[in-house]
Amino acid sequence: MPEVGQAVGVRELTLAQAINEALAEEMRRDPRVFIIGEDVAEAGTPFKVLKGLVEEFGPERVIDSPISEAGITGIGLGAAMTGMHPVVDIMFGDFLTLAMDQLVNQAAKVRYMSAGGFCAPLVLRTAIGVGGNLGPQHSQSFHAWVAHIPGLKVVMPATARDAKGLIKAAIRDDDPVVFFENRALYNLKGPVPDGDYVVPLGVAEVKRAGTDVTIVAVGAALQIAAKAAVALAERGVSVEIVDPRTLVPLDIETILASVRKTSRALVLDLGHQSFGVTGELASTIGALAFDYLDAPIERLGAPDVPVPFARSLEPLSMPTAEQVVERILRMFGSRAER
Repeated sequence: MPEVGQAVGVRELTLAQAINEALAEEMRRDPRVFIIGEDVAEAGTPFKVLKGLVEEFGPERVIDSPISEAGITGIGLGAAMTGMHPVVDIMFGDFLTLAMDQLVNQAAKVRYMSAGGFCAPLVLRTAIGVGGNLGPQHSQSFHAWVAHIPGLKVVMPATARDAKGLIKAAIRDDDPVVFFENRALYNLKGPVPDGDYVVPLGVAEVKRAGTDVTIVAVGAALQIAAKAAVALAERGVSVEIVDPRTLVPLDIETILASVRKTSRALVLDLGHQSFGVTGELASTIGALAFDYLDAPIERLGAPDVPVPFARSLEPLSMPTAEQVVERILRMFGSRAER
């Protein structure tokens, strides 16, 4: 499915700038769109992603809220059910724990429980990821949690272009979308088309073509996969990288097409490995592409420990490109040194 809209040019933007631009465009396009969250107005969030929006749209549409994730999400859900298109800003992904009832038991269920009488066009944005030495209560990645809940859509952009196009699609969707932004990517620059373009939800993208092995890289894991692919190319291994872009809906056909071509797969995610995204994707690939596999599927996620605060330990709490290279070379056995 192609991207929607016509691009008239391309600029270099950071991922944070791309999100800011998309939100501004959607708020100009649709007066029902508003933003609510802690420090979203004058402060522009602690990461300055929303800087300048309150000056254009005013405090009635960029609303600083009290410190209550449950209250913020509840207000957003009520507004969505009555025809608005709220963007709820949860400062850190860790604080989703405080909004889980509104998100899981209410927003995700309202269409089903009302027999289609109500919908919840709500976007919940939140920042996740390791980096900045913020410790175990401000560095977690809960995308596997919400992907487990029927009724919620889950988006994880890894590039500026995708971030802009995907958040536009999320705002225009009639169901609740949880939009995860990795803090480590906010200053990452990339080409972003001009014009009103939308990246459809549920469409994966091959970020790098290859022939020998597929890496399915979720969210910011794309950067690790890209580094590993360069190192593996020097060893004679051609890597194809697939970015799902959305976990729900999941474009499994693009992933399977790649694995059927390369006959090998590694699933890479920055969330904890146990009971997480890597297991789900590896299991699905194994079930649907078993006859095409020349080696067992590898999966690599974060170790199952709280994220350390210490600068010397924090880097050990996420997968590395070196680990990816080691796992993939293991698939080839004696061919690894060719």
